[in-house]
Amino acid sequence: MEFGFTTAAYVVAAVLFILSLGGLSGQESAKRAVWYGIVGMALAVFATLVGPGSGLWVLSIVLIVAGGVIGTYVAQRVQMTEMPQLVAAMHSLVGLAAVFVGYNAHLELGNVLSMDETARHGLEGFAALLAHKTPVEQNILRIELFLGIFIGAVTFTGSVIAYGKLAGKVTSAAQKLPGGHVLNASAAILSLVCLVWYFNTGGILPLFIMTLAAFFIGYHLIMGIGGADMPVVVSMLNSYSGWAAAAIGFSLGNDLLIVVGALVGSSGAILSYIMCKAMNRSFISVILGGFGGAAGPQMEVEGEQVAIDADGVATALEEADNIIIIPGYGMAVAQAQQSVSELTKRLRAKGKNVRFAIHPVAGRLPGHMNVLLAEAKVPYDIVLEMDEINEDFPETDVAIVIGSNDIVNPAAQDDPNSPIAGMPVLECWKAKQVFVSKRGQGTGYSGIENPLFYKENTRMFYGDAKASLDQLLTMIN
Repeated sequence: MEFGFTTAAYVVAAVLFILSLGGLSGQESAKRAVWYGIVGMALAVFATLVGPGSGLWVLSIVLIVAGGVIGTYVAQRVQMTEMPQLVAAMHSLVGLAAVFVGYNAHLELGNVLSMDETARHGLEGFAALLAHKTPVEQNILRIELFLGIFIGAVTFTGSVIAYGKLAGKVTSAAQKLPGGHVLNASAAILSLVCLVWYFNTGGILPLFIMTLAAFFIGYHLIMGIGGADMPVVVSMLNSYSGWAAAAIGFSLGNDLLIVVGALVGSSGAILSYIMCKAMNRSFISVILGGFGGAAGPQMEVEGEQVAIDADGVATALEEADNIIIIPGYGMAVAQAQQSVSELTKRLRAKGKNVRFAIHPVAGRLPGHMNVLLAEAKVPYDIVLEMDEINEDFPETDVAIVIGSNDIVNPAAQDDPNSPIAGMPVLECWKAKQVFVSKRGQGTGYSGIENPLFYKENTRMFYGDAKASLDQLLTMIN
């Protein structure tokens, strides 16, 4: 009866997770999709607690309550600008959990194998599952837990470094140890040798050596990726965490964990591919951590940045009919989305055609800008993806860039030696006038110079984005 209920609950939870992922693909359905995920996870936890092998109720409840309190505390304190760091931190926890569960499965298997047949009959839970496995199934289990630990370890250290880069605690520049890919390849080969060793002996030493090698791979892979490519890294690590969970699901014989891990792993991989395509990157080079640097001497940028004040921007907006706003991470840092929304509302009230252009890798997290604009109640129908709006810039009177750099950088098209050469970008420089809201003259997070700021039709609207827009709002009624 318990097993039947747990199986049925897992099926329902899996369906809810699928609906949740599907709903997150659209802004209109995202809120409903989040509730699908919440209900599905609550059902999965409940079914696990009352299903076969349940026990240690006091400890389980204490851990659930502790996790809920920590989650609530973090959710209330983390700002939208810190969401990329939070996601990376959560991925690291998934990876670390996979490592711990894998080691626990190894130790439990060793305990079961050391018992005689009589003692095995009295086992319960996961130990009972192991006791009924044939030698072939035990070997398959060893491979499953080995893979779970390996992927989990790579995910853990990779996510920790990604968190450090996103939070500014680790340099955003691409850095590798002497030897580069040779070191990664050597660590991978060592892990493969450990797999053969572990498969034949079942000892913990090869498992431990592999874990250290996997920790190094995760560290070195992400350290070798430049800051401009961190959105791809976040989605890639999301995929890694899913596959780690799926591998551990096989080890535990947990069907729901396998399904959820596969969903997360495949969706993260698909998202990584889409973002790589948007950045003109090879998916294989992302996996190997081999991108983010310049190919040679970059083109010299000529000219100077010409500043403009709020009065000049207001005059241009009053005279414009077609306006495109391009948000970036700077808008998130300044928390200027509400001001942007109010500006949009006032301009549309004057009969002007105002739209938003969203690059697939704007911000430091996939969908970062969409979430901010939705939070500020910007209408969904005027928020357009790059492919939908890029051809409209030549007919645009004013393009407003708010805290963006790489996604509007013409060097991607003009400079073959640029670190972002070949990356599809929003061609805002084709508009009649371009206003760039920017704190100062620095190159930003990725460290790449932007010729857009020096073009004749570009004016720099210096200052904090929120303060600048609030000043602008006083002039547009």
